[in-house]
Amino acid sequence: MSEPELEPPAAAEKKKAAALQRKKGTAMAASIRLGRRAVFIALRAIKPYKLTVQNRLIIQDKRQWTAGWTGSGFRHLFQSPSVCGVAPLEVQMPALSPTMEEGNIVKWLKKEGDEVAAGDALCEIETDKAVVVMESNEDGILAKILVQEGSRGVRLGTLIALMVSEGEDWTRVEIPALEAVTLTTAPPTAADPAPPLTTTPSAPKQLRLSPAARHILDTHGLDPHLAKATGPRGLITKEDALKLLNQSGERLSAPPAAAVAPPAPFSVSPPIAPSTGRPTFPALSVPGKPGMPGTFTEIPASNVRRVIAQRLTQSKSTIPHAYASVDCDLGPIMKLRKQLATEDIKVSVNDFIIKAAAVSLREMPEVNVMWSGDGLQALDYIHISIAVATPRGLITPIIKDAANKGLQEIAATAKALAQKARDGKLLPEEYQGGSFSISNLGMFGISEFSAVINPPQACILAVGGTRAELRLAPQNPDGPVLCTQQLMTVTLSSDGRLVDDELASRFLEKFRTNLEQPQRVSVP
Repeated sequence: MSEPELEPPAAAEKKKAAALQRKKGTAMAASIRLGRRAVFIALRAIKPYKLTVQNRLIIQDKRQWTAGWTGSGFRHLFQSPSVCGVAPLEVQMPALSPTMEEGNIVKWLKKEGDEVAAGDALCEIETDKAVVVMESNEDGILAKILVQEGSRGVRLGTLIALMVSEGEDWTRVEIPALEAVTLTTAPPTAADPAPPLTTTPSAPKQLRLSPAARHILDTHGLDPHLAKATGPRGLITKEDALKLLNQSGERLSAPPAAAVAPPAPFSVSPPIAPSTGRPTFPALSVPGKPGMPGTFTEIPASNVRRVIAQRLTQSKSTIPHAYASVDCDLGPIMKLRKQLATEDIKVSVNDFIIKAAAVSLREMPEVNVMWSGDGLQALDYIHISIAVATPRGLITPIIKDAANKGLQEIAATAKALAQKARDGKLLPEEYQGGSFSISNLGMFGISEFSAVINPPQACILAVGGTRAELRLAPQNPDGPVLCTQQLMTVTLSSDGRLVDDELASRFLEKFRTNLEQPQRVSVP
């Protein structure tokens, strides 16, 4: 009797693979049957007679019910807003200036449910430069406002609102799950219960305090170990220090009868000297009560003020400033202004200064430069930035192509830009890209001053007020005689890497010549 032949290994492997495939097919068929059964059970639970799909009413009788769901019925069901909601159009915090990192929502100009066309104003956003109107890029309906008015420090790219397309039901917009994360990052409110203080001895640990919190704790002699840190990575913030100070003030102002009361959750022992090594002082002030000597009130800085501080620090620490001054005679300008006034043409001294500076830059292009990472960068445009003081801080709108503009056009442009700057309505392109700055404090009675360069520009011209002085006039044919001159001092702050002292002196001489001969520069 012969032994059965053994199957080759390859044939055995094929049989195993075929058996495994049959098992998978059986399992998949069972899953499909179960899924189909679950779908039809769900369909029976839906009212069969009326279904609203994209604002259309579909009427079906019972005989059409089962057959109607074999094809387009499924598409109608799963496209219906009542089942899966409306896909949103996301509105994110935009970058409205090159240096902007975050913004504040000042005011929403549209309400939820309002129709929005492309180009319509959605909201006002305070950037690091001004309050800018954000326009919509899409047509649709504003469905949900996620970041409310008054919100501060909203980072770029943060989802601030949702829109839906025209014709969609905006009340059924799908809100992304990210919204829940945004809500949890809100700062703690004053209504949060204060954590109980404890004096249980614990192992010493490294304390991290903000400068404001350190000042409050040191001034009032409070132990920083008693404060509960709510800042990132265990940082004790100013709010934590004020909360501890408030609790200490309530404890010290309690009546004597409180001594027989049940023990409070915190200790009434004298405050322990802080571990900072600084001198301690008694707690003299409590929030909400009149301030005592040595106390202060911290006022939050606006985005504009923070950026001004950052850029000024950057300018003075990275740019080698050089200064040069010269006196200019304004007599010819005063005469020309009187002549123009008779023709009902109103221009200011500052308009003549802007024009003279622009023409001087055109005649000396080596001054019309800026510093880049690789060195000197010559500019082929002359845009004059004029410093304007606003309630939010200093901002510099620009007069573009000033060398080719007439005095009347410069005057009208400067007036309009200054008003928009004070109203906070400047557009980004109206204050970005200047090549030379002018700051005039003469109207405030300042005789002369030195200004800080506005990076990456190379120069800024500081203009003082006019003054009358007696001087000799050697041009008189009868000999030198005394005459009264209207003089104005201007100071050029220049980047020593780009404009050296000799070049700055030649530029000031050219500027003075152009300013004292206004007919030469008044024509474009």
